[in-house]
Amino acid sequence: MARRYINELQPGERIEDEVFLIRSKDLRTTTQGGLYIHAVLADRTGGLVARQWQATQEGFNGMPNGGFLRFKGRTENYKGNLQFIIDAMRPAEPGSFELDDFLPTSSLDPQKMWARLVEILREEVKHPDLAAFIEEFLADEELMDRFRRSPAAVLMHHACIGGLLEHTLNLLEVALRVIPLYPKLSLDLVLTGLFLHDIGKAAELSCDASITYTDAGQLLGHITQAVMWIERKADAVGSKRGTPFPDQLRWVLQHIVLSHHGHYEFGSPKLPAVPEAIAIHYLDNLDAKINMFLGEIANHPDASSHWTNYNKALETKIFKPDIMGTRSD
Repeated sequence: MARRYINELQPGERIEDEVFLIRSKDLRTTTQGGLYIHAVLADRTGGLVARQWQATQEGFNGMPNGGFLRFKGRTENYKGNLQFIIDAMRPAEPGSFELDDFLPTSSLDPQKMWARLVEILREEVKHPDLAAFIEEFLADEELMDRFRRSPAAVLMHHACIGGLLEHTLNLLEVALRVIPLYPKLSLDLVLTGLFLHDIGKAAELSCDASITYTDAGQLLGHITQAVMWIERKADAVGSKRGTPFPDQLRWVLQHIVLSHHGHYEFGSPKLPAVPEAIAIHYLDNLDAKINMFLGEIANHPDASSHWTNYNKALETKIFKPDIMGTRSD
């Protein structure tokens, strides 16, 4: 029997023996003092909140975080959102399920995306220091291999294999259309900053059996990682040319990465203090939010409803009808 993906499930269904990825798990205490498991299960279409009542420490310890189990239980509606009540779980033997069912992949051709990204960077960035700096990154084959495969996030936007490449290319294409409207901004600097802004996710995230954080990602984060890479690549450019890479240009590139989340509470160590940095923040946010809106609509299972479930990150439900007919494939 073909598996039913999370985005196909409806409240009131029985799940008898289905494999899910355990994205996260937590052992909690009820108001009566009993234990229950709160987990997020996942497949390639999204995540599903799951609970097991009357849980035990032993059962919790047997759930491999970032691993796979077979589950039995039922779906239900809880405050307008789908949740799964776990009745039982058992090991999922390797080879008894398809990993492709759990690793979402960008719908766009990765080779075409990569070729276009390189074309933009090499043809549009004219400043000699920035052009040389970009080449240092493009020549790093190991890093670029990870960049092409990496997701842009674990849960939020472009959370799929190739998602980082897709997101970065989207931003470069938007910048080519928007930044010329502001002739006092440097298109060279914006394009370079967009290329770099999330590049640290190539080290922060892993996507072997599932999309998870690496140890370096947990300890350093993608912003810190990118700032360190900028330092090293700028030094490499200076060594090859025999003249130091300009300090202020290096600092501005690092500042763009440090500030691109736009707010301290969203993880930016600095707030945008350069015109190009604030442009990059808003372009980044635009592409991320549009991807999240469209993803919520595409993955919402209830065709009878005009609204998705409430999305905590977006702080709203989303109206689904395509009244202008622009979202058909």
